[in-house]
Amino acid sequence: MEAVQDRYRWQALGTLCLAMFMAMLDNVVVNLALPRIGRDLDAGVSGLQWVAEGYSLVYAALLLTGGALGDRYGRTGVFRLGLALFTAGSAAAALAGGIGALVAARMLQGVGAALLTPGSLAILRHVFTDERERARTIGLWSGVSALGLSVGPVVGGPVVDAFGWAGVFWINVPVGVLALVAAGRVLPALPGRARRIDLAGLALSAAGFGALVYGLVEGPGRGWTSAPVLGCGVAAAVLLGALVRVELRLAEPMLELRLFRDRTLAGALLSGLMVSFGMFGAMFFLPLMMQGVMGWAPSDAGYAGLPMTATIVLAAPLSGWLTSRHGPRPPLVLGIALCAAGLGGLSLYSGQAHYWSYLWTLVVLGLGMGLTFTPVSIAVLRRVAPERTGTASATVNTLRELGGVLGIAVLGAVLTGRLGSALATAFHRLGLPADGVGHAVAALTGRTAPGAAPAPPAVRAAVDGAFVDALHLALRSGAAALAVTAVLVAVLLRPAPGAGSGKGEPKETPSEVFGSGVRIR
Repeated sequence: MEAVQDRYRWQALGTLCLAMFMAMLDNVVVNLALPRIGRDLDAGVSGLQWVAEGYSLVYAALLLTGGALGDRYGRTGVFRLGLALFTAGSAAAALAGGIGALVAARMLQGVGAALLTPGSLAILRHVFTDERERARTIGLWSGVSALGLSVGPVVGGPVVDAFGWAGVFWINVPVGVLALVAAGRVLPALPGRARRIDLAGLALSAAGFGALVYGLVEGPGRGWTSAPVLGCGVAAAVLLGALVRVELRLAEPMLELRLFRDRTLAGALLSGLMVSFGMFGAMFFLPLMMQGVMGWAPSDAGYAGLPMTATIVLAAPLSGWLTSRHGPRPPLVLGIALCAAGLGGLSLYSGQAHYWSYLWTLVVLGLGMGLTFTPVSIAVLRRVAPERTGTASATVNTLRELGGVLGIAVLGAVLTGRLGSALATAFHRLGLPADGVGHAVAALTGRTAPGAAPAPPAVRAAVDGAFVDALHLALRSGAAALAVTAVLVAVLLRPAPGAGSGKGEPKETPSEVFGSGVRIR
């Protein structure tokens, strides 16, 4: 295989970071455009939900497929195909004249992101061969990925105000074209390897994860006991159970379940899942409090996250340095603990709190998130054979994406349950009729019908207080889940007896761990 010329290495890193930034940005950037989309395309709440979640649904369902295809047909070629599809989907979304066309375009973006994401880390491994330099570059790569997730609300509000809702999609097109040109010039050609295509695994993983994510997305709106949601849950359990049985029987499975027998990899995968669970779940509801309770404009709510964004960018390279020196255990445990502390700290402030009083919690959250992204990727690269990096990377990103959806669903259920009981108590105390709850919630979320009378001050105050109380419970639930995760990761990643490396993991070659078989300790 032809070596990468030195002068192209950093250009290759820039290309990979640019593509990952776009893929991560599109998870969140569209949220602030939803009210304008609903008005211009005459879309209801259900349609707007699918504009936001259609991308995540396809992305999570096809990530494992993207990793397997990259391993088989060549990571660079599949990466370029994904980038092209993502760019085309962005243009189609910007030109969409109806809600159905927009959702379809968002799903095409998700297909592209699922194809390009697994290959990005695998190409990075090939370009940077020195372990210390690789750790630093993975820190930059992870920081840019995290930046895309955190900067979405900051970018979305001003773009929508200046260019309309289509602007959040048009910004991807020139960037995608530039990345495609750069990918053709600076990325190394990485051929695939001869292996049997796991067609059963491809079908079962796409259908199983798709049913799971669909059920989680629809659960809060339709009700967890509704027939469609229960049907999706049953289908997901059956399909994913079948996937496990099929993959355990194959010599070269698409989903290498033996990863979870290795303590270091299990700890890394658990970290990625639970950080997304706690952070995405809790942060999803903060804009509702800022805009619904505090009365902030969308742009102001986006700008409020800038300190967290800046801290993530600074912390990600630091975590790469810490991991190269001390292994993944210290930055992972510290990062998860800081995320727990930040969420717990946020739950101490009311809806009338001044921004500067809780600014420290956003900095702590940014530091925690920045510390956790890089060690997970480095742990996978160190302990997985090079030819299986794409599949392993897809597993990591699938768990992260599912963690975010699970967090929104589970913490959303906590918030909704507490909100309902708190409102019932408040309405009873005020002597208000129970049928006013629907109007009260609509006033909070901005979903009142055109021309509807504003909620009475007493009702509005009751809703605001109930929502803040429910949000506090959701934040504390997320903090508790992360605190437990920090303890579990500390145990899973503790140095094995006689390891002697001082880096939190034993000295093993990748083939001993994930190539010719995972070593069970």
